[in-house]
Amino acid sequence: MSGIFALGLLGCSSSGAAPHAAGARYAEIPSGAYAVTAQVRAKQGKEDDLRAVTLPLVEQVRNEPNNLVYFLHENREAPGHFIFYEIFATKADFEAHNATPHVKAWFAKLPELADGGVDVLRAELLGNQSTASK
Repeated sequence: MSGIFALGLLGCSSSGAAPHAAGARYAEIPSGAYAVTAQVRAKQGKEDDLRAVTLPLVEQVRNEPNNLVYFLHENREAPGHFIFYEIFATKADFEAHNATPHVKAWFAKLPELADGGVDVLRAELLGNQSTASK
């Protein structure tokens, strides 16, 4: 997928080492979890509209029983370019997420608001747990 890039999960320090922030529970994310990075771009003039229908997904998806991580980003240099970072324990959990009413409703609005479809990169999560925590 062109244009898809890696996103840091919970930040990093200036030394380049990722701190284990208070509240970050890496050990609770299973090895091999199903990670997804996706992006969608608004049609010109529809940036605010796409943002308005996309922002509610954050709370809705985080409340899904099998969602482990869900972040929505907007490209600072290209308003209306939204990037999602999601982690589910399994592929089946991700597919169940895509079948929820709120996600289906969001996809139904894209032909009017988005310039093209959603580019999705599916990945296996690696290196999220140190060998000491296993």
